[in-house]
Amino acid sequence: MKIKPVIMCGGAGTRLWSQSKKNIPKQFINFGGWTLFEKTLQRIKNSIFDYPIISTNIAYVNLVRKYLLKSKIKKFKIILETSKKNTAPSILSSALLKEIPHNQSMIFLSADHLIEKIKKFNKSIMLNKKFLNENNIFIFGIKPTTPSSEYGYFLTKKISININKVDRFIEKPNVNIAKKIIKKKGYWNSGIFFARKDSIVNNFKKYQPKIFKLCNDAVNKSTIYKNAYQLNGNSFNKLKEKSFDYAILEKAKNINAIKLNIPWSDLGSWKEISMIFYKNKTNYYNKRNVFNRPWGKYINLYSGNGFLVKEIVVNPKSSISLQKHRHRSEHWTIVLGRPKITINKKKFFIKTNDSIFIPKGSIHRIENIYKNPVKIIEIQIGSILRETDIIRYKDIYGRTN
Repeated sequence: MKIKPVIMCGGAGTRLWSQSKKNIPKQFINFGGWTLFEKTLQRIKNSIFDYPIISTNIAYVNLVRKYLLKSKIKKFKIILETSKKNTAPSILSSALLKEIPHNQSMIFLSADHLIEKIKKFNKSIMLNKKFLNENNIFIFGIKPTTPSSEYGYFLTKKISININKVDRFIEKPNVNIAKKIIKKKGYWNSGIFFARKDSIVNNFKKYQPKIFKLCNDAVNKSTIYKNAYQLNGNSFNKLKEKSFDYAILEKAKNINAIKLNIPWSDLGSWKEISMIFYKNKTNYYNKRNVFNRPWGKYINLYSGNGFLVKEIVVNPKSSISLQKHRHRSEHWTIVLGRPKITINKKKFFIKTNDSIFIPKGSIHRIENIYKNPVKIIEIQIGSILRETDIIRYKDIYGRTN
């Protein structure tokens, strides 16, 4: 029996667009000819997988259909949630579809993850498929590349040659605690789950009977149209928002880990997005988008919907003007050098791989007092992303307003 992939695709992307509800969700952002949802759809085009189930919010159904068509996926089911209730209801309502056999193995994937070394990922799935039963759940862990407060972690203990049982979950610790967790061989919690249908159902019945009842009612009373199940709003809207981690994983006894050492990211911050563009900047480079300035140059790498990605190069002993913007905020990630930064009345140095946020309206400047150039990936976010949105206060090249 092939593995049934469920792609959870209902998030709003508030970690990126915290100041606006109008921006497109992260999984549908066009990053220059590709989206995270498309990348996820491509991953399940493999002989080990059955046709997918897409769990999403009813507001995104047209986007989901657009990318299914573009990806040439002809067979699928869509589950339409009437409100945002987090991952626990999403996972359970997907598993409760009557067409899915009780012993069906299912993998639950987030639509906004970027995963590399797909062959290694798929191999780990097949190696662990035979260990699935009516009670256990496997969670994929990623070996950390750096101590991060952006992700949850878990610790494990080996209970057999092939099985690592999750001993403890740690929810988004600070960097110092993250360092200690990594020393104990902790893994990032990827949010990718692998289980049989009957295990999902049994665990919800045992630990979350109210969620089970409401989801079961919502599925049984759903309206079906063009391969889409619109869940019954009267039942589904009564659910409280709850993640699968809190609802099940932290309560259930049979949670096992699949440990992976592969490149992975959920692109949950502009810093992570900056590094994707920096690592692949040759794909975005166009000499027509190189602009020379007295202090160095900037290169427009990609103009997206509501954001602009550029590389800034500040020459040695040079400085951009002391300035502010009325219509945009900026995220800077330092990829080379050690610039001196001014934000309003604060002045400080930051080093390579550091990231900083410049709120809209803040007076700011980059200075390079050293002998080597400074390189920064800047992501502008706002309604106006042009050079006209610059008010200069001080400038060593005489360009004040």
